[in-house]
Amino acid sequence: MIKAYLVPHPPLIVKGVGDGTEIPKTRAAYEKIKNEILEYNPDTTIIITPHNILYADYFHISPGERAGGSFAQFRCPQIKFEVEYDFELAEKIAGFAEQDKIPAGFSGERDKSLDHGTMVPLYFMQSKRIVRISLSGLSFAEQYRFGICIRRAIDNLGRKAVIIASGDMSHKLGGSYGFSDFGVQHDNYVRECIEQSDILGLFAIDPIIAENAAECGLRSIMIMCGALDGLKVNSEVLNYEAPYGVGYLTAKFTVEDGIKCESLLPLIISEKQSKIKKIRDSEDEFVKLARINIENFTRTGKKINLPENLPKGMLENKAGVFVSIKKNGNLRGCIGTISPTAENIAFEIIQNGVSACSRDPRFDPVTPDELADLTYSVDILFPPEQIKDKSQLDIKKYGVIITSGYKRGLLLPNLDGVDTIEEQLSIAMQKGGIKSNEKYSLERFEVVRHQ
Repeated sequence: MIKAYLVPHPPLIVKGVGDGTEIPKTRAAYEKIKNEILEYNPDTTIIITPHNILYADYFHISPGERAGGSFAQFRCPQIKFEVEYDFELAEKIAGFAEQDKIPAGFSGERDKSLDHGTMVPLYFMQSKRIVRISLSGLSFAEQYRFGICIRRAIDNLGRKAVIIASGDMSHKLGGSYGFSDFGVQHDNYVRECIEQSDILGLFAIDPIIAENAAECGLRSIMIMCGALDGLKVNSEVLNYEAPYGVGYLTAKFTVEDGIKCESLLPLIISEKQSKIKKIRDSEDEFVKLARINIENFTRTGKKINLPENLPKGMLENKAGVFVSIKKNGNLRGCIGTISPTAENIAFEIIQNGVSACSRDPRFDPVTPDELADLTYSVDILFPPEQIKDKSQLDIKKYGVIITSGYKRGLLLPNLDGVDTIEEQLSIAMQKGGIKSNEKYSLERFEVVRHQ
């Protein structure tokens, strides 16, 4: 038997951090959940949190027998928590994940303190034992598959369990993080899916919308839903509000006893494959050349020969080129040249594609089993021009090059998550190792983006 809930984690809701009156509707929803869990009296509470250690390609499970934490970072060190871990269940989860070839385990947790994504729910819900699980940057389908492993472990040990998906919705609803239409779209869509008990619909959300909404709860929900796979589930929104520009969604997922359903996993995988196919079908010659070259190099270690019938502009013109690779909406590699270094644009794409998939120092080389999940873009750069100051920049239209002595940092235009000129300059300076107190010059450039 299993119960499941989605809860937000605003520290302000904790009396002491706040005064006990903030976000009253969310507080009331928490109290309702608290009473249901007290009546249920679970053996273990599994908390899925976005604020513990997070890896791009690995699900982290907190190790050990117990842990503690406090709200010291929110100026309330007197509010403390001590919890016992259900390490037997945690080991079972990791074991089933290993059987299913899902990267998960106990590695890499240096700071064992509880995070606020865990402590805010615990403030309302006392639990005998917990399992604390982090998100990963893996695909939506992999979040769901990992959730299935959680359920298998619960059933295997006969645990009476509650699963808490801890996570806020969009942070782009007009508060300190700014406003984006993507935030409104994201929250309305997720809320509607839960109101309609449309679990499959959650997996159809555009990752670009989720990324630009700056949410931190979607993958928590997906892992939780995986743990409910094959069960008849009715979901209900208990409350939604966004008083400080962050969406707080509270919901319950009720399992109908004795009713089994078909697994949604094949449909989720099919939806993922359909999205990738749609992207492949819409590729132009620039992106297609980058993709087939990267696929060939990843599998064989060799660059491709130039295909026939490429556009004349790719063969007769020279330009700087950046090749970018994404996996599940996250950057997987990006390397480029400011000025041309090859005999034409086609060869520039080929050589920079090889570098992006195998020599980007931020990432391990791309492996063959990743290729089905990758998407690509190619930026063709116009020659840069010197500018006097940042007033001549436009983050949507111009990329920027910052030069200080021998150090140089570049950032492309119109990037997801870069919303201001200040952010554009800051990231470019970081990439170039340029400090804010160093003198520097600015150049701007335009691009033609193929994706």
